[in-house]
Amino acid sequence: MALYPCVGHAAGLARAGQRVVPARVRIPLAFMVAFCAQGVAPPIEPVPLDSALAVLLLVQQLLIGLSLGFAVRIIFAALEFAGEVSGLQMGMNFAGFFDPVLASQGTAIGRFYATLVGFLFIVLNGHLTVIHAVVQSLTVFPVGPEPFAFLRSTMPHTWGAEIFSMGLWIAMPIIAVLLFVNVVLGVISRVAPQVNIFSIGFPITMGLGLISMMMMLPLLQTPFVAALDRMLNQFR
Repeated sequence: MALYPCVGHAAGLARAGQRVVPARVRIPLAFMVAFCAQGVAPPIEPVPLDSALAVLLLVQQLLIGLSLGFAVRIIFAALEFAGEVSGLQMGMNFAGFFDPVLASQGTAIGRFYATLVGFLFIVLNGHLTVIHAVVQSLTVFPVGPEPFAFLRSTMPHTWGAEIFSMGLWIAMPIIAVLLFVNVVLGVISRVAPQVNIFSIGFPITMGLGLISMMMMLPLLQTPFVAALDRMLNQFR
C-alpha cells in the first residue's frame, strides 16, 4: 500500500504541469520511496484483492498522494502568482512569452519567481520534507474501513484560496510602493501638465519596482517555509 501514495504524489506533480522531470524518473523514484517506506508503514489487515474494499483502498491511497502533490504545487503557484501581480504593477507583463514547462503564456517576473522558489525548495531540503510527509501520511491516514475520511480533515477543495492569499501577501509590499509612485506621478501630472508623464513614469515605475523586488528577495524564505509547513502538516 505504500506504493500508491508515492505514485499518486508523482502523478499529482505531473498533472500540475511539472514537465521538467520526465515520467521515467518520477516513477522509479516513487517505487524507491515506497520500498524504503515499507519498514515504517503500520501493519494492515489482509484485504481480498477481488473485493470492493480493495478497490476503494487503492483509490484512497492514490488520492492521498494526489492531494499531497497538489498541496506542494499550491505553494509554487502562489509564488508564481505573486510574480505575475508584481510584474503587472511594474508594467513588465506586456512582454509575454510561451512557457514550454507550463504549456501556457508566461511573463519574465513570474518565471523568475518560479525559478527562484524551485532553487529555494531544494536548498531548504523541501524535497526531503515532502518525502517525510509521504511516509508520515501512511500513519496519519491508515488503511481502514472509511477510505475517504481523510477528505473531511484535509479539505483539499479549499486550498485554491491559498494561491491568492499567499500570492497577494508576498506581492503586497511591491504593490504598496508602486501605488505610492503612481499617486506621486498623478500629482505631478496635475501640478505640471506640460510634463510628459508617460515618458518618465514607465522607467520610474519599472526601476522602483525592480529595486523593491530585489529588497524583498531575502525575505522570501519566511513565507515560503511557513506555507510549506502549513500545507504539509495536514499529512504529518
